[in-house]
Amino acid sequence: MSTTLRDPAPTTEPAAAAQSPHARRFGLPIATCLVMGNVIGGGIFLLPASVAPFGTISLVAFGVLTAGAIALALVFGRLAERHPQTGGPYVYARAAFGDFAGFLAAWSYWITAWVSNAALAVAAVGYLTVLFPAAGAHKWSMCLAALAVQWLPALANLAGTRYVGAVQVIATVLKFAPLLLVAVGGLFFFDPANLGPFRATDQSAAGAVSAAAAILLFSYLGVESATVSAGEVRDPARNVGRATILGTAGAAVVYLLGTLSVFGLVAHEKLVSSTAPFTDAVNAMFGGTWGGTVVACAAVISMLGALNGWTLLSAQTPYAAAKDGLFPKVFETKKRGVPVVGVVVTVALASALTVYNYTLGAEGVFESLVLITTFTATVPYLLATAAQIYFLLSGQRERVHAGRLARDGVLAVLAFGFSMWLVAGSGYAAVYQGVLFLFAGVLCYAAMSARKTRATA
Repeated sequence: MSTTLRDPAPTTEPAAAAQSPHARRFGLPIATCLVMGNVIGGGIFLLPASVAPFGTISLVAFGVLTAGAIALALVFGRLAERHPQTGGPYVYARAAFGDFAGFLAAWSYWITAWVSNAALAVAAVGYLTVLFPAAGAHKWSMCLAALAVQWLPALANLAGTRYVGAVQVIATVLKFAPLLLVAVGGLFFFDPANLGPFRATDQSAAGAVSAAAAILLFSYLGVESATVSAGEVRDPARNVGRATILGTAGAAVVYLLGTLSVFGLVAHEKLVSSTAPFTDAVNAMFGGTWGGTVVACAAVISMLGALNGWTLLSAQTPYAAAKDGLFPKVFETKKRGVPVVGVVVTVALASALTVYNYTLGAEGVFESLVLITTFTATVPYLLATAAQIYFLLSGQRERVHAGRLARDGVLAVLAFGFSMWLVAGSGYAAVYQGVLFLFAGVLCYAAMSARKTRATA
């Protein structure tokens, strides 16, 4: 295991890629949309009903999670200023703790990406059947729909970063229109009588907040999106941090206002059993039943946008690791600004998992894999925040800003604590199985490290 403390070499793209009309670096608006689009996937459409059984105290849990996510975003912003290369948490962990820590960050993030993509595609089928009932006629038609939902964003990625950015902006704008309609417009129809009790369970206040937070934990995964694609962002030392903070703050506003509005639009006893809370909210605002179609469209657009962004991110981390000899060299292949092999391999794995789910109907197994992503996603968070703490405490002046030392230290500790809370909230079974996934990666690291050592001998 290499323990040499060094900065990874800056990622340099081939001249052909830079000159390609299909490759284009992201500016601040697109990078912000990437963060917001990845943080806000399809979960927003179910969250109000998921936490309603705990009462309005779940809004407190949202507030705590939001504070932790903002702290994490600020830490990533600071790290990106000093390490503006593609790879995000992988780059920071490797710079602080060496190759093995960097590999663990890359490996766990990659697992998170392709398993989450499969889950998101399967979830999108439920909304597609509202718009196209034939898609839900048989399990194989549902399977084909889920595969199409995965491969359409993949094709956009393979076309080049220019198209990835365009799709991300369009998807973000279209999906936020109905969300903002409820989040902001719903406040004008707000009825306090619908809120129900502050604490609807027999748990203590702390217990209720923790229980609600356990459901909401997955909602903020993706705050690192801009840092992972830093190599494709213009002026990354300046724009990556800003995009991370703006995107996370924007997602937090939509989450909090949207949930609050739904709580005030739909009676508590109805919301607890609702399977489409935003549909019920729109119907309460304007009457009729057309809200279901609007929300279904918004949900599909939201998930396609999230898949578009996550597909790019799932290829960027293996690309950065391959540049350093920690992933197979084939992942280093890049065309039109996109790591094409990483995109194809990731989507193929997600597709195989999707087919497995529909073939065997192994819902319990599939859901367990999804829960594991909550754990695997926090491994890079823990390593990145620990790297920031290391940089602050080790006296490496080139990595820290003396005037912000105390503030950055507090933020790093808060972000580390938030990441630990995410691990605890994922549950014992998810942590146990997630560790097994990490150990499988250790075997891969051993092979790649040995190959690297032979090449340099």
